Parts: sequence; C-alpha cells; structure tokens
Amino acid sequence: MNKVLFAGLFLAMSCNSAQHNDSTTSSDVAQKEVATKEQRVAYAETITEEDLKKHLYIYASDEFEGRNTGEPGQKKAVEYIKNHYQDIDVAAAQGGENYFQDVPLEISGIPTGSITIADTDYTLGEGIITFSTIPNQSYDVVYAGFGIETDGYSDYKDIDVKGKYVLIKIGEPKDANGNYILSGDDQAGVWSNWRETLSQRVDIATDKGAEGIIYYDDQYYNRSKRRYDYFIQSKSGGNMALKSDEKKLPYIFVNKDVATSIYPEIDSNNTAKDLEEQITLNVKSVTKDVDSENVVAIIKGKSKPNEYVVISSHLDHVGVDPSGDVFNGADDDGSGTVAMLEIAEAFKKAAADGNGPERSIVFLHVTAEEKGLFGSQYYTDNPIFPLANTVADLNIDMIGRIDPEREGDRNYIYLIGSDKLSTELHNISEAVNKEFTQIELDYTYNDENDPNRFYYRSDHYNFAKHNIPIIFYFNGTHEDYHKVTDTPDKINYDLLRNRARLVFHTAWEVANRPDRIVVDKATPQE
Repeated sequence: MNKVLFAGLFLAMSCNSAQHNDSTTSSDVAQKEVATKEQRVAYAETITEEDLKKHLYIYASDEFEGRNTGEPGQKKAVEYIKNHYQDIDVAAAQGGENYFQDVPLEISGIPTGSITIADTDYTLGEGIITFSTIPNQSYDVVYAGFGIETDGYSDYKDIDVKGKYVLIKIGEPKDANGNYILSGDDQAGVWSNWRETLSQRVDIATDKGAEGIIYYDDQYYNRSKRRYDYFIQSKSGGNMALKSDEKKLPYIFVNKDVATSIYPEIDSNNTAKDLEEQITLNVKSVTKDVDSENVVAIIKGKSKPNEYVVISSHLDHVGVDPSGDVFNGADDDGSGTVAMLEIAEAFKKAAADGNGPERSIVFLHVTAEEKGLFGSQYYTDNPIFPLANTVADLNIDMIGRIDPEREGDRNYIYLIGSDKLSTELHNISEAVNKEFTQIELDYTYNDENDPNRFYYRSDHYNFAKHNIPIIFYFNGTHEDYHKVTDTPDKINYDLLRNRARLVFHTAWEVANRPDRIVVDKATPQE
C-alpha cells in the first residue's frame, strides 16, 4: 500500500510540474534548483554502451592479471581508476592527489604440520584445517555447545574456558518441540548461518579468555578444505586478513569424523562440559604484510556538502590460476567498477553545468572484497567521511550478465537490502525506476530465508552493520562466476548501461532530496 501511494504521489508531482512548465525531477519542488528532468535524463544518457565497453576491455584484460589483492595487476587497476578521476577532474576524497586509502592486510601462510587431540594425530588438510598462526603448546579442551551468548541465553554459563580451547558447533539450540529457543518459533535464525556468526562466536570466546576454537561444521569445513587445497596448489601464500595489533584467537575447522572422535555426543548433546582431553599443536606457519588500497573520489555537494551518498564496488578479483590463465573478472566486478566510472562522469557533467548534487557523492572502489570484504570493512572502521553523516550506500557487484534463470526475460536486476533499514529508500528506488528506467526490480534474493545469503556477501553489508541504508545491485551468478571464462566479450552492454543509469538516477534522487532519507528499521549496535 505504501509503495502504491508513494508512486502515485511521485507521478502527481511530476504531472503538476509539467503543468507549470518547469519539468522538475521526481521528488520535490526544491529539485528545480538542481536540474530539469530533461537535463537529468541527458546526464544519465552520457552513460553509454561504447564507453562502458571501452573501459571494461581494458580493465578486465589479461594485462591486469586478475587484479588479485596486493599484486601487480591490482596496482594497475587502482592506477587506472585514479587516472580516470583525474582525467574528468573529480577530486580525491582526501585532497590533492590522495585518491588512495591504504588498507593494511596480512597473509598468514598456509600452516603445515599436525594437531593431536585426544591422543589422535591429525595431519592438516585431513579432517582438520587451520589458517591461523598458532603457538605450539598443549591446552585443555572444553565443549561449549553452539558457542552462543545473548541476552537470556548462554552456552558458557556453567563452564570456565579461560586458557583453554573451546569446541563449538554450528547451529542454534532447539526445544523439545523442535522450535528454536532464541526465536521461539520453527524458523532458523542468524546463528544457524556460519557466514554471519563465526566472527561473533570467536569474539565471545575471546572475551571469555579462551586460547582457541575448534569449530565443527561440515559445510564450513568442506568450503575451507577447497580453499586450503587451492592455496596449497597455487602457492598463492595463504589466508588474508586485515592487519591488527589486537590478539587474534586461533580457530581450527574440523569435520564430523574428527568432531565425534573428540566428543561422541556432540550432535545430540548441547550441554557444555569439560572434556578432560588436550589439544597439542605442532604447526608451522609464517605471516607477511600485504599493501593494498581503496580508491576514493568525491563530488562535493552544493548545499549539504557534509552529508554523503556513497556509491561502491570492489576493484579486485582473484588473480591467475596455477596454469597461468587469468581470472579477468569482467562481470565480477569489472562491471560495477566501470559503471561507477561512467556514473561519476555523468555527475561531473552535471556539476560543470551548475547542476551538481546537493549532498556529496563519494565514489568508493574497495579492495579485498574477494578475500573477505576487507576494503569496505576498513573504510567503515576508518571512514574518510563520518558514518553518522553517510546517508546511504548504493553498492554495485556484478551487473553485466544474465542469470540463467532469467534467460528470455533479460530486462531485470536483483535488488537486495533496499528495505532492510529504510522504507523510504526502498520507495524512492521503486519510484525512480518507474519514471526513468523501467527495469524489473527482482527481490528474489532479498528474502531473509534465501539460502544464498547474498545480503551478507558484498561490501554494502559493512555499511548496513552501521545502520546506513543500502541497496545492492546484482545480476545473479552464472556459469562463468569465478572462472577464467568471465571475460568482457560476454557482457551484455545494453543491460550494463541501463542498470548503471538506474544507479545514477537513484543516487541523484537521494543526493538531492530536501530531507535526508529516514532510517526506520535500525538494529541495535554492538
């Protein structure tokens, strides 16, 4: 109902504006001071197939070596992006020539050796995996169920884990009727998903004084095994993370066979207990620093320069395979990167005509997304512009292809997260699309119960964690996802153009509205 009312109001304003012969944009009479609707459309139309293609055939070429974080190809990528902003005279976010925000990272070399638990030796890579740098000592082991502690529930209430390794498992507790205790119904909550809660479980164990975690989850173990094998085969170094002076709790992933050998009742018993077993570590690993950077540019707002609309995409990809074939990453996320370059150029043309945005537009190209969303995490932990003044993040990650599920019905884009924090942002997005681009906005992956959990898997999520409204633009996966066959000749440039224009129009609307969009669904901060 709200969506229909908003769209009706949107059209009524547009019609009223036409009757007064001042042709305003979508939301408000104040918009007349920015540009006419015809001018706004003309700026969007500078985003062309030809320009997108020209950029992408360079950016996703073999010369850029797959843009692996910290490696020479990624350095070529950031220089290409910086040079574009300099060429079109869009300013560096930090002033002068300082387009780069250094992101300190480190690689923990793939550990080798063995781990002994309960008098059984396990060679790394065989039922047990770690990416952590671990002191070679012996520790007592304690079982802590799901490793959860929230208001009203704790797996740690009857045990002391200080100085010990904690064995925990994926999932969350259920009652005798099969309902989840934390939610009180039969719907799995966030704790059932490893991707969203591993770091929280690690933080809880750290606060309790644990020395390490043994984490049982077959799904996560299998993912980790593929990653571990890739690192070993490719000799690519190891596991990357943000560099920090804080103590990092080591964690070890085990499969079902190892978990049940440590504690046979682990699948059936959730009650914490001391296991009277020890873990002995005989592991060798090394750590090295990695230098990488985000690229950040800005077009200052006219009347509200200290409020910021962020447009983001990730500049990195996954490099070169062991045989030397390049992962070009044309869709992932070359498409988002070149879309941003063209969107920036459109806004710059508007600014040159005196029609620049009222709020500032920040163009944020983040590194190390493929390694764990580290570039966007670093930006939100160390923001160049205050998060409290950041109005929204429009994140673009893969918008140049067609999901096989949508073959024959190609005029679409998946939107994720637009309604998670701000009803108003969602309504703006719908209304802008209806007036300017007429793309089918598909919310399939916005479902909270969607097993792909895409909402948590791209850079917008680091903004959402800070209650900053977001929209994630995404075309879905395809047969070339994370393969060397993700090349620029397979991009649908007409769709890439249309989707980039949608982002432009949405950013324009959010940046030029008289009032900042309302956050009406904020979640408590940690």
